[in-house]
Amino acid sequence: MKKLLLATVALVALGAPALAADLAARPYTKAPPIAAAPIYNWTGFYIGGHIGAAFNNDNTFNGVVTGGNDDARFLGGVQAGFDFQVAPNWVLGAEAQYSWLANNNGAWLFPGGYAYTNDQRGIGSVTGRIGYTWGPALLYVKGGYAFADNRETLLLAGVPTAFTLDGDHKDGWTVGAGLEYMFAQNWSAKAEYQYYDFDRSTFVTPVALAPFGSFRNDVHTVKVGINYRFNFGGGPVVAKY
Repeated sequence: MKKLLLATVALVALGAPALAADLAARPYTKAPPIAAAPIYNWTGFYIGGHIGAAFNNDNTFNGVVTGGNDDARFLGGVQAGFDFQVAPNWVLGAEAQYSWLANNNGAWLFPGGYAYTNDQRGIGSVTGRIGYTWGPALLYVKGGYAFADNRETLLLAGVPTAFTLDGDHKDGWTVGAGLEYMFAQNWSAKAEYQYYDFDRSTFVTPVALAPFGSFRNDVHTVKVGINYRFNFGGGPVVAKY
């Protein structure tokens, strides 16, 4: 029995390496790639367009003049600018914008047969802006120079009459705020409020209109728009490992 047991142990010892060699090697499995979060880059030039509405304050010239218009007017326009992303959630930029305005924004009838019309056909601005970004979203404020394209007339009994004002109400200032969202490669959409102020004006001549006081020249606007961005590196970008 001892000899049989020893022979069995020796046989198992001799056969074990051969049996191990016959076993298939464990296949190598590559680890799955690590998913990288998109990196949004706001640095670069952009161009785009917008539509919206404009609202003028109602002016009554001391409450004795009829007319004026503070109803909403349609606007549409274009914009272009440059952004630079820093630190890393802040964005600094500059933008030029122009909006065409539909309809006449005001006509007033004065005692004595005078009729004054101010057709503000367009408004524009050149502004700086600063924003805070978290991924695809950018919340910003802006401010700077504003200008207006005004076509004004004064009629007396239906006949054009010369007049002068103490302010040109063509140059002013503007401030605004908005939210922009990068929804696709090189494309972003925005919603924005912007206020334009062109100061107050008073008739100097004809002298018959001077006692009626001044009128305001400010515009409130709301806009939605879209931009195409020539980003340095594009955006969003997925980091590679």
